[in-house]
Amino acid sequence: MKVRVYVSLKNGVLDPQGRAIHHAIEGLGFSGVQDVRAGRLIELDVDDTVTDDALEAMAQQLLANMVIENYRIERVAA
Repeated sequence: MKVRVYVSLKNGVLDPQGRAIHHAIEGLGFSGVQDVRAGRLIELDVDDTVTDDALEAMAQQLLANMVIENYRIERVAA
């Protein structure tokens, strides 16, 4: 089974990568983009025996920095 873990910065945390992307978008002549927040997507291929609790523990202990990031876990049907 595929699992996707979306990790993003919490509100209020400065996002230099998002700011650089926003600046580049404007530099390319695109308008109308108010803000950019960059994050990451982590895809896991797990056995059906991996529990939601185990996925939560993985996210909290390794995949996300709980001080400055939020995460969302999504199981993807095959």
